[in-house]
Amino acid sequence: MKKTIFIKNALILTLTSLLLRFAGIIFKIWMASLIGSEGIGLYQLIFSVYVLASTFATSGISTAVTRLCSEELAVGCQKGAKKILNRAFLITFIIAFLSVIIVFFGADFIAVRLLGDLRATPALKILPFALPFMGISSCIRGYFISKRKVMPNALSQIFEQAVRIVLVVVLVKKFITKGLAFCCTAVILGDVTAEILSCFVLWLFYKSELKETNPTGKRLRPPYKITSEILRIATPITSGRYLNSLLRTAENILVPKNLAKFHLSNSHALSQFGMIKGMALPVLFFPSAVLNSVSTLLIPEISEATAKKQKAVVKYTIENILKLTSLISFIFAAIFFVAGEEIGILIYNDKDVGFLLRALSPIVPLMYLDSISDGILKGLDQQAFSFKTAISDSLLRIILITVLLKNTGIIGFIGIMYFSNLLTCLLNVSRLLKISGAALKFIEEIFLPLFLSVTVSLFSKVLISLFPITNNLVYIILLVLLSVAIYFILLLCSGILEKEEILHYFRR
Repeated sequence: MKKTIFIKNALILTLTSLLLRFAGIIFKIWMASLIGSEGIGLYQLIFSVYVLASTFATSGISTAVTRLCSEELAVGCQKGAKKILNRAFLITFIIAFLSVIIVFFGADFIAVRLLGDLRATPALKILPFALPFMGISSCIRGYFISKRKVMPNALSQIFEQAVRIVLVVVLVKKFITKGLAFCCTAVILGDVTAEILSCFVLWLFYKSELKETNPTGKRLRPPYKITSEILRIATPITSGRYLNSLLRTAENILVPKNLAKFHLSNSHALSQFGMIKGMALPVLFFPSAVLNSVSTLLIPEISEATAKKQKAVVKYTIENILKLTSLISFIFAAIFFVAGEEIGILIYNDKDVGFLLRALSPIVPLMYLDSISDGILKGLDQQAFSFKTAISDSLLRIILITVLLKNTGIIGFIGIMYFSNLLTCLLNVSRLLKISGAALKFIEEIFLPLFLSVTVSLFSKVLISLFPITNNLVYIILLVLLSVAIYFILLLCSGILEKEEILHYFRR
């Protein structure tokens, strides 16, 4: 892949991700102001079922399409790539159809017996109709990534978010007087409609792409092996994510129930749950947009290099992405720690959310490194390991939530998040380093960046406080810009980060 193509794709994905995350946070702010943290908590409960159902309908298929199509396209076989995609369509549609039946007819049972809130029933009856379209979309997105074309994915996601926001704003305003059940149903209806329309947009891009494709080239694998190859890759990923989503859904149900046992009312417990999952975590993950964009583009590159037995390329690429992830995550973790309360007040006008941002800030590097290493492991055919890690982590979290939360409350849940993220990060990163031969230098890539990030953020806060800045937004922007600028200048001057390492991501 040419340098200019990688740069272009990385910029498109990064800008798209930043735009979508920013829009998502603004949207959550609007929702929180309208339906409160309890409403956000109820929506998160319903959305956990949405994620569970969509995981079964889509997970693994997209990764399988990307990897298999990349291999076919590497030998110039466009026809083979199309055949893989068509087979993936069939598989994901069958799975999604089964998911629709289960969720729709089981909505009452899920709402009352599992979620413990009858208000979730109407939304649960609507959400499964998005699943077949989500499955088709995931296949097409995987195909476009394999062709190193990210513009269709970016445009469809922007379109989807725009439709979702417009519909939800209109519908929620219409039903706000009828209670939280109607409001959450309106949000889910907006989500479902946006998913369906986005799928049609992607389909149009795909049909246009086929007209420009020359169906020539020698196939890498016979047609009768396609289904088994897709299932070989997708099954461990799908099973892992499905069981993980199932366990996370159980966790989301147990958290407010056990928090309520800690001298809290049900509505207060649901509010605390909504503040963590629906308000604080999206803000903490916001800066990871650039890392996710680069890692998405590197998956077909690493898969191709592995297939060609280019071990040195794989090793060098993994070392650089882990180092970049570490350096970026430390500075933003430090910013959240130093100015978490101000950010919480600025975004949600809520000191409690600010407290959570500050309390959770130290696990930001763990979350980022875990997410990146997990994605790369799947590109290296290590989905079975990811499956075991995710399931073990979820089971441990559920046990700890059941045992600890009723006696420790929200502090206990924060402690569980620390333990969980540390465990999965260590397991995934160590596995990645072991199979690739890559190395992560403790002094240069962890200890010194950690020290510099905290020092620089505190220095920037003190420096800015010398000036009469009363606007919270201006204060946060100046703090972020100053901290990031000084931090990376010091990294470059000290030799911790070299120009060549940055340029590596923009060349083949």
